[in-house]
Amino acid sequence: MSGLKSGGMRTVDVARRAGYSVQQVRNLERDGVLPPATRTATGYRRYAEVHVRSALAYRALAAGVGPAEARKIVRAVHRSPVAQVLALLDAAHARLDTERTELRQAREAAQAISGEPIEDVRASDSMSVSELAAALGVRPSTLRHWDAEDLVVPDRDPVRGTRRYTPAQVRDARIVHQLRKAGHRIEPLRALMPELRLGRRSADITAALDARDAGITARSKALLDGAAALSALLPPSTG
Repeated sequence: MSGLKSGGMRTVDVARRAGYSVQQVRNLERDGVLPPATRTATGYRRYAEVHVRSALAYRALAAGVGPAEARKIVRAVHRSPVAQVLALLDAAHARLDTERTELRQAREAAQAISGEPIEDVRASDSMSVSELAAALGVRPSTLRHWDAEDLVVPDRDPVRGTRRYTPAQVRDARIVHQLRKAGHRIEPLRALMPELRLGRRSADITAALDARDAGITARSKALLDGAAALSALLPPSTG
């Protein structure tokens, strides 16, 4: 890395090459994303290639894992053993892999569940809050929240007032559960569920999942680019 440390770039030079403003470069140095700049006798900052590459690595990583995690990773390059940097990258890749798995499951579930028959149901087929929560693997409070948000509104026992979910409502809950796991927000789902109950707009589910897929792919590519940029900052392997 010694070759990366020599140089006499100004703050504006780093900003131009990294695509940031001068103030953003100073903020990145303040936050430890860039190592401390050297100072001239008159107090002006002087940067080197390591600062440009650190800024570029952070820029790519921020698109892949978010600014907070990107700061943590690039700071580790300057302050921590290589193994810790690699562990942070491994964890970021693992999170994306989990998201891909959940997205695949959401596609499979949405396709299968949307075709479930809901006619000719019997009252005896209904489920309580605790029974449905156990079946989905969520807390009863989650179902109550979906009720309050008009996502999945159960029937009420006329005597005790307790919630009872018909098979149609159970199907709704399963769809909401899978789409929430895939990262979809409450508000769009609230608008979509009435149409789904009428058997419409299955294409909207597909489009929403496709958008999520594209987002994961973009973040995965950004993480790959960030890791490549980080490689130039790490000391050479002795293996």
